[in-house]
Amino acid sequence: MLKHLKKVNLMIDNNDMKLIGRLMIQARSTWAELGTYLGLSAPAVADRVRKLEETQIITGYSALIDPEAVGCGLAAFISVTLEQGEQRSAFLDLVKQQAQIQECHHVAGAQDYILKVRCRNTRDLESLIGEKLKAFPGVKTQTTVVLSTFKETPVLPLSRE
Repeated sequence: MLKHLKKVNLMIDNNDMKLIGRLMIQARSTWAELGTYLGLSAPAVADRVRKLEETQIITGYSALIDPEAVGCGLAAFISVTLEQGEQRSAFLDLVKQQAQIQECHHVAGAQDYILKVRCRNTRDLESLIGEKLKAFPGVKTQTTVVLSTFKETPVLPLSRE
């Protein structure tokens, strides 16, 4: 079955979906391993991956790191409300500059954005909120500190049609 993606005007077939699923779980697989998994040759798999990269369906690769092991053990979610809509662009520029902010989501509801942040400790979180976010004119925040994480994954729930 072929799926049409509006973003890139590209048709993705079941082999592409299987390939993407496998790469999300084991991005260090060799072309030969992926070829065996898909029943294709290694060069055919390499060509598929290249096309998925060129069309920005695969946007990059990274190692998954234990945050506590590298000194980023404090996780929090910060809800942000902007008093004026014209602040949006400047606020998003500020967000891009903050390494502690891992994710920024524009949301429906009472708040405008939800930020996922990782910091070394509460002092760093306080600095991010007080010196960066709340220093921005018209920003209101509400912070929820994560006590423990039961599940966190970069793997998307791909359709198995």
